[in-house]
Amino acid sequence: MGREHWKKIWVGSAGNMVEWFDWFVYASFATYFAGAFFPEGNDTAKLMNTAGIFAVGFFMRPVGGWLLGRVGDRKGRKAALTLTVSLMSASAILIAVAPTYGVAGYGGAVVLLIARLLQGLSVGGEYAASATYLTEASAPEHRGFASSFQYVSMTAGQIVGLGLQIILQRTMSDDALHSWGWRIPFIIGALGAAIVFYLRRNMLETDVYEESGDDALAGDKGTIKALWAHKREAFLVIALTMGGTVAYYTYTTYLTKYLSNSAGLPKQTATLVSFCALIVFACLQPLAGKLSDRIGRRPLLITFAVGSTFLTVPIMTMLKHAGSFWPALGLALLALVVITGYTSINACVKAELFPTGIRALGVALPYAIANALFGGTAEYVALWFKDAGRESGFYWYVAGCAAVSLVVYLSMRETRDIDLNRVTAPSPAPHEDAVAPAPARVE
Repeated sequence: MGREHWKKIWVGSAGNMVEWFDWFVYASFATYFAGAFFPEGNDTAKLMNTAGIFAVGFFMRPVGGWLLGRVGDRKGRKAALTLTVSLMSASAILIAVAPTYGVAGYGGAVVLLIARLLQGLSVGGEYAASATYLTEASAPEHRGFASSFQYVSMTAGQIVGLGLQIILQRTMSDDALHSWGWRIPFIIGALGAAIVFYLRRNMLETDVYEESGDDALAGDKGTIKALWAHKREAFLVIALTMGGTVAYYTYTTYLTKYLSNSAGLPKQTATLVSFCALIVFACLQPLAGKLSDRIGRRPLLITFAVGSTFLTVPIMTMLKHAGSFWPALGLALLALVVITGYTSINACVKAELFPTGIRALGVALPYAIANALFGGTAEYVALWFKDAGRESGFYWYVAGCAAVSLVVYLSMRETRDIDLNRVTAPSPAPHEDAVAPAPARVE
């Protein structure tokens, strides 16, 4: 890969890291600020309230996917990426200054809700814009490797958030963290977003987008009409995302709470388990992405789905009784190794399904819908099962979602060798002057 390709990947990844730092830091610090915005009561109920607001952010992602996906297809990937980080910066500032329940009653929770709505808009467009950008910015034979850096940067954002949490836990008292220390990461996130805004203002557009010109979609670029012409691919994105997003959020954002609230590990130990596991997980992404460039995307997706379907229940059951750092870390790593089959390549798989003029929206809207329905609600569903006294039901729920995606992976065709410049809108009948068959499509 040339220097220019690496520069594009670096800038896209750096911005993505800050975006996801702000997104995930809400989840990782929720145990500290849950009581700040709601009246005294059951601890699990407080977490359910903050998890509910967390889920609301996901339900704004389809709106953000539609709006920012449209911007990405009509104005360029650079324009969409610059706008997403601006929205994220604003949301981080709002959370950092939100008044507590003791000061403004439920007014603080309203500010928190507004901030999460802005985050939902931002991330709804960020995923697709960065997935499309990283996929288009790389050479065809390196698309899996390059696009894997999306989850490297996403995970890096969470690692930085957890690392900051570990530092604060060791330098501040528990009372101070619950009182005001939880605001620190949101202030840092806002500053980081401002830096990335500058970087993205000066980033390079992808050659694939610039060379697309007035393609077959013409004025329909980035529209629902154009996306509907690819409804088959759109529904495929929802189905193949279902199992992966539930598993990902279970073993990343929810893991720390699960180890603390269910397994009974101290908060510091639970945080350290997640931190160490995520470092290994981030390192695995480029390796798996590179492997997909050699053997294809389907083998990795199928491996993930089989592993998640049959291993989720035993892994979660053993995690609940891990009892200490090392057993918990080993089980978390096993789960994340399995999930790597999905996370390392899902960005390029989705981008490879759509033509240039609808690629950002085609990835954004269906993916955001799947995340709103399954990823964003995973933590709330887990806490609901726990509150109902049937926590193991959540394990079967995660396994069931993976089983549905497995059926999709087994029936879909390989996308590795698709030419991004030649993916075209479906037509009623083949043109007799066609010089080459259409790229492999999903059946």
